[in-house]
Amino acid sequence: MSLIVHHLNNSRSQRILWLLEELNLNYEIRHHQRDAVTNLAPPELLAVHPLGKSPVIEDGGKVIYESAAIVEYICERHGGAHLVPARGTDDHIRYVEYLHFAEGSAMTPILLNLYTARLGEAAAPLRPRIDQQLQSHFQYMEDQILPSGWFVGDALTGADIMLSFPAEAAVKMGYAADKPKLTAYVAAIHARPAYQKALEKGGPYAYA
Repeated sequence: MSLIVHHLNNSRSQRILWLLEELNLNYEIRHHQRDAVTNLAPPELLAVHPLGKSPVIEDGGKVIYESAAIVEYICERHGGAHLVPARGTDDHIRYVEYLHFAEGSAMTPILLNLYTARLGEAAAPLRPRIDQQLQSHFQYMEDQILPSGWFVGDALTGADIMLSFPAEAAVKMGYAADKPKLTAYVAAIHARPAYQKALEKGGPYAYA
């Protein structure tokens, strides 16, 4: 078995496990646990990649990091072509936008919320702006879900794999109570057999 996933508990690497299960691939999980006090990734991950972050995958001697790059790599090299719209189509443009929106835009206010929560009252001046940005990004996601229930076309794509984490965060953080499409989207993801298998293999996950 050459495909290895360095999986950090309660992290965005859970969606990589989900992708691999959707493709019914064989892979090995190297489990890493967050520090119980700081919630940071363990230093062992620095031996895998200089940034010490997850997800990281190893495949035949290659080390690939960054979630969107991993999704694209797996879809291209490991039988996931059906999860990528045909190049040159409008759906492919939309696909690429959402593939990168998940980390490039949506995660910024989510991470700011996480970090400033540790500051207590010191973060009070930032709260209105962070809340506005969270609401804005989650409402955008709500508005972009198609009648099919997915973000691109009529079926699951790699963009949905990427968007699963910010969508789950919206529900977990209480921002989806007035967003029925986003709530239904997360419920549909969680009901998928491949998602359930990924949970079994990945271990406890706070956003499920």
